[in-house]
Amino acid sequence: MLHKLFYITFFSLLIVSCKSPEARRPVQSQSGTFIKESAQRNKEIYEAEKKYIENIIAIDTSKTYYSSENGFWYYYNKRDTTQAPKPKTGDLVEFTYSIKDLNGNSILTEKENGLQRYKIDQSNQELISGVRDGIKLMNEGEVVTLLLPSYKAYGYYGIEGKLGTNIPVQSTITLRSIQYINEK
Repeated sequence: MLHKLFYITFFSLLIVSCKSPEARRPVQSQSGTFIKESAQRNKEIYEAEKKYIENIIAIDTSKTYYSSENGFWYYYNKRDTTQAPKPKTGDLVEFTYSIKDLNGNSILTEKENGLQRYKIDQSNQELISGVRDGIKLMNEGEVVTLLLPSYKAYGYYGIEGKLGTNIPVQSTITLRSIQYINEK
């Protein structure tokens, strides 16, 4: 009888222990709303900055402004009317630039930035995307002022102690030289 009780208990334990494990449920589930809210917030910031820049352009009738397909506006301080080629990927350029807020207050001077050497689309350099894109629109010797929404400038990070977050800026670039790599 003791043997029967032992076998019944043993087989009962085997049957109960063969149950497949249940998957654990996550403690917290992500719905993706943070990303959607962030994208919506960024669109609203851009639209407000765009409207602000367009108002500046409408008031300033002394300059001819151009709209870039890269999301910023610019005008020529000094323009080269020859049809010289603009820099392309791999070309080496030397330039200086300054950064100001849209009211004209200096944030970074040409002296602070110094002479920059940049290989178009190939340098891993600390340049804001607006400056990188603006250089591609220039000929050697030209001076161009870019009006950049914050996402093309310093965006969310700003410049510690100099520029807050999400602030549009203007940058004046002087393209000193272009060394064409793929000349034909």
